Amino acid sequence: MKAAGTIREIEARLKHGGLPAEEIEQLLLDSRAGVRRLALTYQRREERRRQEERRIEEMWQFERTYRQRGCRLIAGLDEAGRGPLAGPVVAAAVILPEDFDATGLNDSKKLTEQERLTLRQRIDRDAVAVAVGVADHRYIDEYNILQATFEAMRRAIAGLTVVPDQLLLDAVQIPGVTIPQEAIVKGDGLSHSIAAASIVAKTERDAWMARESIRYPNYGFEQNMGYGTPDHLVALERWGPTPIHRKSFAPVRERIQAKSGGGR
Repeated sequence: MKAAGTIREIEARLKHGGLPAEEIEQLLLDSRAGVRRLALTYQRREERRRQEERRIEEMWQFERTYRQRGCRLIAGLDEAGRGPLAGPVVAAAVILPEDFDATGLNDSKKLTEQERLTLRQRIDRDAVAVAVGVADHRYIDEYNILQATFEAMRRAIAGLTVVPDQLLLDAVQIPGVTIPQEAIVKGDGLSHSIAAASIVAKTERDAWMARESIRYPNYGFEQNMGYGTPDHLVALERWGPTPIHRKSFAPVRERIQAKSGGGR
């Protein structure tokens, strides 16, 4: 059995998409191996596209539920930088419009740097409101990383140009906030609002660390973003902590104690 058209013509039709299922089935039965490969590739591509559409739709579930309850301004919150040995913890609050184009939007950890930057531009351009809150290394050392994370989130909320009706957060509840909030486990992969906040927080903090790498070029901050990578630990041992290192974090604290003789 042979479908109408040359392999090149069939490839062109498949490239434009939208072919009925019956025609694809015919192509899969074509006597030409090249046509069958094209049809199979098209079928797989269409299935990935449908899965992505379902994922995008499902990630509106929390926002949709709260809108049905009358909430108009729903802010997603997330943070970046709880684990590094240097630099601040950065939180972001993002309110997306109902018609926001969520194509490609996902947990920032699942995206490439370029994907995050492209999405950040769309978020900044189209969001109802975007704000960033920062708690630096001094705050972290004084109060601990969890309290610093809460403070960064409170500062992000305070920086919004409108007051949200509802907060959606990735697995945490912020003390000292009167706005209703819901903690969603793995929320950055389940809510577009939280995913958008994770992208803003991540890109903001990465840019901050990249700037600091110019001041402290020996530590590779532009690559490790302050995390305790092997190269970073080697640099910490050789050069000692910078002013932006978190002295309360064990590898940094131990290096300070060793240098002062307190580790002997």
